Amino acid sequence: MRIAITRRVLRSAVLAVGMLSLAGCSMFADKNPRYEPAPLTEYAAGVSASIAWTAPVGSGGGYGFAPAVLGDAVYAATPAGQVGKLDLGSGRALWQTTLDGGLTAGVGSDGSTTAVAATGGTVIALNEQGAEKWRARASSAVDIPPAVGAGIVAVRSSDYRIQAFDAATGELRWSLQRPGPALALKTSMRMLVVEGLLIAGLPNGRLMAINAANGMVQWEGAVSHSQGATDLERINDVVGTPQIQGPLLCGVTYQGRMVCFDVSQGGRPVWEQRFSSKTGMGTDGQHAYAADQRDIVHAFGLTDGHEVWKQEGLRNRRLTAPVVVPQAVAVGDFEGYVHFLSRSDGKLLGRIQLGGDAIMSPLVATPRGVVVQTGSGNLVLVGVN
Repeated sequence: MRIAITRRVLRSAVLAVGMLSLAGCSMFADKNPRYEPAPLTEYAAGVSASIAWTAPVGSGGGYGFAPAVLGDAVYAATPAGQVGKLDLGSGRALWQTTLDGGLTAGVGSDGSTTAVAATGGTVIALNEQGAEKWRARASSAVDIPPAVGAGIVAVRSSDYRIQAFDAATGELRWSLQRPGPALALKTSMRMLVVEGLLIAGLPNGRLMAINAANGMVQWEGAVSHSQGATDLERINDVVGTPQIQGPLLCGVTYQGRMVCFDVSQGGRPVWEQRFSSKTGMGTDGQHAYAADQRDIVHAFGLTDGHEVWKQEGLRNRRLTAPVVVPQAVAVGDFEGYVHFLSRSDGKLLGRIQLGGDAIMSPLVATPRGVVVQTGSGNLVLVGVN
């Protein structure tokens, strides 16, 4: 027992050191201008962004807290324990509840079951009215949002285990574990449930497609392989949300690559680019978008991976993963700004500030605009014209 505890403490200490080195504004930033955030510059406005509505959902935010949008409803949770469902068109609260104790991740929903993760690896499911359905215990702490669909609530815990609980009863349906590295990132990561498959990225640089009903791995592919002499150098987590465009399944890693696989041909790699992202990627029918470690935003051709453009004007501004709306590509930054870039050439088209707190939660693109969960606990719909 003593050995296990020592290893846990050591791993936490190493993780903390790793996070310090990955911070966008490090303790050495003031000694090296190349790490300073780029100042905001003037540009020719190409879109108009405005706040359609703002709704308080609780207190705080963070990488493990991402809004979920289903039809005309948006779900959100905060570390302080608040969980709510709002009308996407108006921001009106449809239901809201406060759970005892702190939350570590949320929210996932299929419209019938809404799930969050609480301290100690507790998974909590709520029904359509926001009342508690059940609680279950994962094998360890959960710090990425649960994925809900196909009759399951799936979580990925800190011991690199993926577990699925029955959405109706909370009974454990299956559990799957892969060997994990000594060190992993704490950043934006999400799993998807699509057509009966759970799509998950792992800290070992791999993407997996798992049968949601029984936990059988249907496909597994390497986005990147770890390299380097130290634990920090070998970090190659799949970050952000796996992207699906037609037959293509795409992912990006930290200190690794961006790859698109063709799932209609056995999951063979179609193209790859040497790349490193801290927060993930976004796609549309033509391009794959991602910000690199220095927050330079890149666009690659979706079918062949050739670089289309890059935008350096937001360097070191600690950007979120890009999301795509019809008018532009949107990213949030450390000063509470949402920036809009041209999908065709990367030019800055617009920006809007939603407060001074850093935007860490992933943005969500909707037909009505971009949903943003701010660092202060507000949910905001930004309309774009």
